[in-house]
Amino acid sequence: MPDLPLTGGCNCGGVRFEIDAPLTGAGYCHCTRCQRRTGTAASVQAWPEPGSFRIVEGEGLLAAWEPGDGWAKLFCSRCGSSVMSRNPADPDEVSVRLGVFDGDPGVRPQSRQFVAYAAPWDPLPDDGLPRFPESRHAGA
Repeated sequence: MPDLPLTGGCNCGGVRFEIDAPLTGAGYCHCTRCQRRTGTAASVQAWPEPGSFRIVEGEGLLAAWEPGDGWAKLFCSRCGSSVMSRNPADPDEVSVRLGVFDGDPGVRPQSRQFVAYAAPWDPLPDDGLPRFPESRHAGA
């Protein structure tokens, strides 16, 4: 268990955040939206307890892409680092990209979702993680 608060930020250091509760989990997303947003085969993110995440520096630097049928994707407008996603129905519910934590966040990916859209040029590894063709949330 890492010490709290967990901290992290963008590449240029302009955006900083803290999480004051243990993360509830983490997972890979293989949807084409995440592929295009990251330029990679998947996005990996952690899930803080609702209300435990806060921006402590550089909130004005955050820009968002709000696709209309999904979570807002927030990134640093100065360096382009993808920081997090936010549920439009509940702004306290976020997912934070694992790569933006300062240290070990204390969780490991537990599942792979949207594997029906996995990049053909990067085969899914045989890692034993549960796989979901669509969202890992039933009915989502």
